[in-house]
Amino acid sequence: MFTEEKIRSKVAELRKLPLETEWFEFKESKEDQDFRKIGKCFSALANEANLNNQTNGWLVFGIRDKDRKIVGSDYRKNDRNHLDSLKGEIANKNKQGHTFVAIYELKYPEGRVVVFQVPPAPRGIPIDFEGHYYGRVFGRNGPEQVPLSEEKRNRIRAQSNIDDWSAGIVENATIDDLYPEAIQKARANYKIKYPNKTDEVDSWNDISFLNKAKVTIKNQITRTAIILLGREESEHFVNPAEIKIRWILKDAHNQEKDYDMFSCPLILAVDKVFSKIRNIKYRYLKDGTLFPDEVLTYEPFIIREALNNCIAHQDYPKSGRINVVEKENGELVFTNYGQFIPKSVEHVVIDDAPEELYRNKFLATAMLNLNMVETVGGGIKKMFNFQKARFFPLPEYDLSGNKVKLTIIGKVLDVEFVRVLANNPALTLQEIIALDKVQKKKRLTKEETSHLRQLGFIEGRKPNFYISDKVISKTADSNLKADYIKNRPFDDEHYKRMILGYLKKFGHATRQDLNRLLFDKLSGVLSDKQKHNKIMNLRNALKSKGLIINKGTDRKPKWVLINKGNL
Repeated sequence: MFTEEKIRSKVAELRKLPLETEWFEFKESKEDQDFRKIGKCFSALANEANLNNQTNGWLVFGIRDKDRKIVGSDYRKNDRNHLDSLKGEIANKNKQGHTFVAIYELKYPEGRVVVFQVPPAPRGIPIDFEGHYYGRVFGRNGPEQVPLSEEKRNRIRAQSNIDDWSAGIVENATIDDLYPEAIQKARANYKIKYPNKTDEVDSWNDISFLNKAKVTIKNQITRTAIILLGREESEHFVNPAEIKIRWILKDAHNQEKDYDMFSCPLILAVDKVFSKIRNIKYRYLKDGTLFPDEVLTYEPFIIREALNNCIAHQDYPKSGRINVVEKENGELVFTNYGQFIPKSVEHVVIDDAPEELYRNKFLATAMLNLNMVETVGGGIKKMFNFQKARFFPLPEYDLSGNKVKLTIIGKVLDVEFVRVLANNPALTLQEIIALDKVQKKKRLTKEETSHLRQLGFIEGRKPNFYISDKVISKTADSNLKADYIKNRPFDDEHYKRMILGYLKKFGHATRQDLNRLLFDKLSGVLSDKQKHNKIMNLRNALKSKGLIINKGTDRKPKWVLINKGNL
């Protein structure tokens, strides 16, 4: 955050810059400004600041653009809390939870000026507003927010391949700076991951093994090697990064009772943190034969996957620690620095669409080879399915504040939620996610509300819905049952076979052809936008597998089979 003196100096500097500058904008904004216009402007300034190598973008209310004269602004003038709430409103409207760094109010003799400090889009990740990406162009009437061009979007996305911090070579470090016990653990894990290479692994010396496991590069020690296998005293090699996991125990009143700190090698630290967590038996209240007698409070896979995900996706140059907070009321909270790179958690879980860009690609690959994480992108969905099988609340992600916070609840919150799941094993994960929102008192979308009401799973008035036990399996309404079947989606493989069958019969398909083929066959719980995204993801999955290819353009695709023999 800037001091008042510094922000005044920045405003003076901006007023002297040329009119056609992409990464800042002046607006008169004498009265209340339309929120959607601010959101589009935020997306545009964040993306343009990234493309122009600026540390910030700037939006200034109360200064006229054409002559840079201070005219004053009354935007959210009389309520500072209302002004600050804009940060949360913006964060809720983009996929990464990106928002203003700070909002400043300055008083000049000519009037009040409001200055919004916009962080640049992260490397490799363009910032959207309500699912659309914006940039800036200059026309006759001054600057305008327009859809971000494909060329600019590709330039931002390509940045992720330019500099992978985790792949950096550590000068002056040698294999002696790695912990022998950690290397042995890495070997054992590698054999589990690749059992057909067991005998071969035993014949490799340590540096050969690390090269083949993609932990080192051509015998050189990488930052990944220090993070996963380094001696505790080797942490200085990766300054300013802090390679630490902090475990904290809190009581029911959120008071700290105990803590511990673990440093590299993190391949061993994971087990030490795991052993700290008191994973006691959870006993269900009996309700006929719906519930099992008892389970562990936390599924062990979830603890390890969540912790390893924190390690793989931590933004290490920010000098933060990974935190694991254990609460005696039956919650585990994992946090790591760095924005969540996929479009959304729902995109990963429901659309089964792992992201193609990674913050620490080298580190993630090494962890995959050392059997520390699931196949990239699959672990999150597996965590959801474990909680679903136990009738526990689903994992909850908070992606605000440039951090990822994952909360795992190890107990039943609402017995009605359990009854619905137990009586309706055919429920889709998307339907369960919507029901989970109800039991957690979270806001539902219009589509979710309509669908759950149609199935008879919720009652009450917006926003105070509650889960109803009028489950679909017991209703005598045949129309309701028919609607339920209609709204249930098929497996993704079914839709992929439909696309391949269409191409085999007709030779090619446009975007419109595939929409006509699948749109009405997708689940009724999906919005039109979600259906379009679903079809795009199915198409991209077939392309990634080498089954189809686009012989048209990005704007006018023409999809054809690569090899009809694949059918």
